[in-house]
Amino acid sequence: MLNDINLSLFSFINATPITSISTLTLAIFLAKRLILIFPLITIACWFWGRAGNLVCQRVFVCKTALALIVGLAISGFIGVIFPLERPFVLGIGQHFLAHAPTPSFPSNHATIAFIFAFGFLFWLRNWIGLLLFIPAFTIAWARIFLGVHWPLDMVGAFLVAIMACGISQTIWELGGHKLLPYIIKAYQILFAPLIKKGWIRG
Repeated sequence: MLNDINLSLFSFINATPITSISTLTLAIFLAKRLILIFPLITIACWFWGRAGNLVCQRVFVCKTALALIVGLAISGFIGVIFPLERPFVLGIGQHFLAHAPTPSFPSNHATIAFIFAFGFLFWLRNWIGLLLFIPAFTIAWARIFLGVHWPLDMVGAFLVAIMACGISQTIWELGGHKLLPYIIKAYQILFAPLIKKGWIRG
């Protein structure tokens, strides 16, 4: 039943041989490059912000970095234990994006995107977190559209992202927070020239 739904959704979303070049070009850009918006916004949260918000923002950055490590580790483990072949490996649908025949489930791109979105939502608790689900779901759609992932891969990525954020929060509460002063101190030493010029916050 689940496999039938997965295949039906893939067939519905996947591009066809008559899909325009412009649409495919846009989809390739979204599938490969849109993900860059997440680390850029996160880096900005570390470098800039109001004095009252800066510590909270940097805690968010640390928790998100930890969640990414956890999430990709979980994703890799699942790929080894339950390797699911990609649509193009099975000769199903149309394939428009070059990709190695690595395990499909869950999607690493979507896992990363959803971790950033959930991170904003859970740890900064502002409207940006909700908005970031738009590019996250767009990336998921584009990678199905281009034939390199199944819809089920994106569901898996969504769940892995939630799990990774939960584990990150637990690790932080158990003692990870003690590293924050040392991380900030190292940052202040490494970026001292830029901090002195006022280009970034100390």
